[in-house]
Amino acid sequence: MSRIERLFSLTALLTLLMATGCASKCVQQYPRAFDFKTDTFAYRNDLKWEYVFDDTTEKTSTRPRVPEPDYTHHCFPVARSARQFFQHARFAPALPVVDDETYRQLISEVVARDPSECTSEEKCIVIPGFAGLREFSAAKPKLLQEESGGAWQSYFQRGHWRMMVGFTGRHQEREVVRLMKSIGANRPPVVHIVKFPQLTINHALLLYAVEETGAEVRFTTYDPYEPHVPQMLTFNRATREFRFPRNPYFIGGKVDIYEIYRAWHR
Repeated sequence: MSRIERLFSLTALLTLLMATGCASKCVQQYPRAFDFKTDTFAYRNDLKWEYVFDDTTEKTSTRPRVPEPDYTHHCFPVARSARQFFQHARFAPALPVVDDETYRQLISEVVARDPSECTSEEKCIVIPGFAGLREFSAAKPKLLQEESGGAWQSYFQRGHWRMMVGFTGRHQEREVVRLMKSIGANRPPVVHIVKFPQLTINHALLLYAVEETGAEVRFTTYDPYEPHVPQMLTFNRATREFRFPRNPYFIGGKVDIYEIYRAWHR
């Protein structure tokens, strides 16, 4: 065996061992499903602009909202943080409430953990005094907003390069399979929902439930813009397209989807 062949074999073996080790560590069945009523933020990632839709041309125009909301452009940090609290934190309502600086430190520890990794029950960060993220965020919204990540993280998320490559029906079919697998393991995926290069939608959603019919796959989502009501994202099997309904920031129609905050091997 030549030196090059030995080097290739060693590289292949190391790659296999790394993939196997990560898979055993990262692919995990969580003990419970994501619950919209307790595992989401109580506050909204608001809209900086008002969106005006022209149904004839299907064009969208914007105008500034007056007064400008305090908390905008945080959809990616909000969706990511909801997943991190679900995976890495454990709420303990029986424990006494602590001071804000302690909570600030606990929040920082949660959002510092890799959203693509798993945490066992005994290694979860304990949040005392509250029954879940919704209750916690209703009581401490500013702390969570300040510590969960800045708006710049919505613009410079490391997976944004993917939308520039383009999407095929086959890719979207494969993405559906991956998303369903994650939801089945109680690992709610965060997705980038986009129309590129138009950018008439450029948003993040967390998917936590799925229903299959003969013609469609329907995902129930937590939308950081709408903290009170779950939203629906639908995949049409015949056209191999995702569709998202009209709402205050999107005219409705076809979108492209890919998962973010995902380990490279999954």
